Amino acid sequence: MDRNNNRQQNNNQRGNRRPPFGQGNRQQEEKLFSELVALRRVAKATAGAKRLRFSAVLVVGDKKGKVGIAMGKGADPQEAIQKAMKKANSKLFSVEMNQERKTVTHRVEAQYKSSNVLIKPAPIGTGVVAGGSIRKVLELAGIENVVAKRMGAANSLTNAYCTILALTKLKQVKRGSKSPKVSAE
Repeated sequence: MDRNNNRQQNNNQRGNRRPPFGQGNRQQEEKLFSELVALRRVAKATAGAKRLRFSAVLVVGDKKGKVGIAMGKGADPQEAIQKAMKKANSKLFSVEMNQERKTVTHRVEAQYKSSNVLIKPAPIGTGVVAGGSIRKVLELAGIENVVAKRMGAANSLTNAYCTILALTKLKQVKRGSKSPKVSAE
């Protein structure tokens, strides 16, 4: 009997140690921000009538070095945006950047279809010198001091994908070493 009493006292002293269902030992989920790059209405002409659908391209990032991009398609704009959000969350990747200066580690170029993007590091206080969809991607990645130039197509969708491709080419540079030469392939 003493053993049973001891167990009950120990359980009472511990209190309810388990968190409510669904809130186990998971780490706090980071807050993600999103920007809509393109929302397009797509009409398909069929024998009976035109069928309207929507496609949305969404960039998702935590403004701390993670960013992802995806396209979603649906019968209405909200459905397309939700699908794009879900896909972009699963495609998040970490960007190599200089944490002290909040900039990219070195100059990088990339080409995606007919778009070319050049991204260069900048001194503290410069801000994001880029336009359109390139700016959205860089800001959501958490890069604060950078200069970027779009060359080639003015298509916002391909420029966003080209920027993501350029960010994947970034490499960590050790202090005191020359930056690696990275170019579009």
